[in-house]
Amino acid sequence: MVPLLRPGSFVRLDNQPSDLPPFQVLHCRGGRCWVRQQSWGSHVQWEVEHERLSAA
Repeated sequence: MVPLLRPGSFVRLDNQPSDLPPFQVLHCRGGRCWVRQQSWGSHVQWEVEHERLSAA
């Protein structure tokens, strides 16, 4: 079972370097989530497979 990742929550990627801050979840749909770093502009997003994410 895949954990529920709510918009606004923070997640880490598999094998994410420890010096990289957690990503913020924008939304999830169809096994994919759109995430961003807070330091990125508000229009920059990254689409990631849900299974690669875990709650921070």
